[in-house]
Amino acid sequence: MPAMDEDDRPKKKITHEIGQDLALLSIEELTERIAFLREEIARLEEALSKKQASRAAADQVFKR
Repeated sequence: MPAMDEDDRPKKKITHEIGQDLALLSIEELTERIAFLREEIARLEEALSKKQASRAAADQVFKR
């Protein structure tokens, strides 16, 4: 049975817990987490923007 190449292994999903001890993480891991968190912030900001637009549209209909 052939050995699995490193590229063939499933990638571990990046997760981050707020307040987690960062001392054990490598520079690469910290960089990956920063990128992951920036992507998550962008996703949250997009969702917020859509909800604000929906609320503004509803406010116009109901003339709040």
